[in-house]
Amino acid sequence: MGFNDTYEKELAFQADRRRATVEFIKIITDLWYDKSIEIVLFRNQLIDKNVSEILNLHEYAGEFVQKPISIFDSVEIAQAISKLNIPPAKLDIGKLTYEYHMEDQKYGNATAFVSAKLKESKNNNAIEPKDVVLYGFGRIGRLVARELMTRTGSGSQLRLRAIVTRGEITQTVLEKRASLLRNDSVHGDFSGIVTTDIDNNALIINGTTVNIISANAPIEIDYTKYGIKNALVIDNTGAFRDKKALGRHLKAKGIDKVLLTAPGKGIPNIVHGVNHKEHDPDKVKIYSAASCTTNAITPVLKAIEDSFGIKSGHLETIHAYTNDQNLVDNFHKKYRRGRAAGLNMVITETGAGQAVSKALPSLDGKLTSNAIRVPVPNGSLAILNLQLDKKTSLESLNTIMKKYALEGDLVEQIKYEMSDELVSTDIVGSSAPSIYDSKASIVRKDGTNIILYVWYDNEYGYSHQVIRLAKYISKVRRYAYY
Repeated sequence: MGFNDTYEKELAFQADRRRATVEFIKIITDLWYDKSIEIVLFRNQLIDKNVSEILNLHEYAGEFVQKPISIFDSVEIAQAISKLNIPPAKLDIGKLTYEYHMEDQKYGNATAFVSAKLKESKNNNAIEPKDVVLYGFGRIGRLVARELMTRTGSGSQLRLRAIVTRGEITQTVLEKRASLLRNDSVHGDFSGIVTTDIDNNALIINGTTVNIISANAPIEIDYTKYGIKNALVIDNTGAFRDKKALGRHLKAKGIDKVLLTAPGKGIPNIVHGVNHKEHDPDKVKIYSAASCTTNAITPVLKAIEDSFGIKSGHLETIHAYTNDQNLVDNFHKKYRRGRAAGLNMVITETGAGQAVSKALPSLDGKLTSNAIRVPVPNGSLAILNLQLDKKTSLESLNTIMKKYALEGDLVEQIKYEMSDELVSTDIVGSSAPSIYDSKASIVRKDGTNIILYVWYDNEYGYSHQVIRLAKYISKVRRYAYY
């Protein structure tokens, strides 16, 4: 066969792959909007992805499980899902395809396989949609808004109904709010449509009205005037941190629960996937989603604690600069943070080492921690230096971490990264709060001292943890197959 013949066959194969991907996009889109069934690929979002992005995710999936995961496999499984009467769900087609390859001798076809694997979905209770209010509209608030509106679908889970800000609402103010939602210097343009409605003090996001409410205190607002009932308030301001202050939200008409996007005092501090099931949403009204760093390190620490036991350790977080630092040298209430954020590495404190014990009590008093703010706008790295109870090897360590990333309660939290070339910009936009760098891990000769490198998008990954927790406490979590 000549070079030209080979090249023509390659072109034909690529055309077939891309056609199959277009069909796949249509199936998963129909499933999402018609049946509220969300399809992901080893936790990677597929909604609103283009053909090349989906093909690249399939390459990652094949490398992850070390077996070919082709787009043709995904189409076959997706077609099978669409034929079945499955309630609202979140399904990992990568895991399903991997298992189909392993068990295909047991089933006559893909439909029989999928029906057997998802039979428990029929036992799922009906979901009552939950209204959501964003109290504050900063970095985390806007990313949460983006994700809520992008994945609203038919509105069967969380419904963003209002955003509370301070100050007068004018056309200029609304336009600025809309612009900040549309455009982001780190995360790129919002894939949806945002317009303003000054007559009703609202943003119209993807054709849906989101009221903009001005208030100086939670108690001032009657949300029922906007048709909002039994809502969840997600407080992004950082102004209210304890149970008493956050309890003011519950005194406003129309509010049922409160979620703080920062560490809280006197309330459950939750790292979703680790300790969220320890608190009953029917009994607890106020929650904290802890910090971005706590969400990054706790899933990995749980995996290590459960597998090897941890005697002691030190956490050093290399953290992107944040809005509480100064752009240029100026007075600041904390030492060092007053120095120009874009020019300096700045040593500062972090409470993440102690905060971990709120989710993992067995680690209380075992970890010390510190932080270095560095001149990048987003994308952070935690270095964990741990002394173990049991010996391990690098191969065993990575095998354990890969298992946690592939199956179990932490699959949404831990991403197993295999690249030799990973740098901080590569992890921007990752929905996993904890990205385990398998190529950087170190195990010393004695086998009991390990150094782990855990990347995290301190904005986007954390925002996804907030949404996961919001769904749990609002009791709108769908049936999931991971």
